[in-house]
Amino acid sequence: MSVERTFSIIKPDAVAAGQAGEILAMIQSAGFKIIGLRMTRLTEPQAQGFYAVHKERPFFSGLVKFMTEGPIMVMALEREDAVKGLREVMGATNPANAAEGTVRKRFAANIERNCIHGSDAPETAGQELRFFFSTADLL
Repeated sequence: MSVERTFSIIKPDAVAAGQAGEILAMIQSAGFKIIGLRMTRLTEPQAQGFYAVHKERPFFSGLVKFMTEGPIMVMALEREDAVKGLREVMGATNPANAAEGTVRKRFAANIERNCIHGSDAPETAGQELRFFFSTADLL
């Protein structure tokens, strides 16, 4: 297996609740190296662009509203099998279905306010990393 990069966001609900540090600790405990980390706040156009893949879905406007309500933490992460590994650490999108010990089981309120985003494939990870980080940021 080779080292892979993935992307993650600690969402506004978790940042506002003061859970970012504990989430970062869970990610690092799972063997991830944080190679880029920044707190930022999405504008409505940025959120619409980032989540454009969901534009036709009924939850799109609510997702954009949620993701612009407060600061987020964006992360570039690295380890072997990073995309799959992060998805395991995060847990199921719906926290009611998430395994014990996962980020979403521990911190997520519901399927809409689920505290963390992670890339779903290596190709998506590359796109999402480029959305938030320059090549120079991730040397």
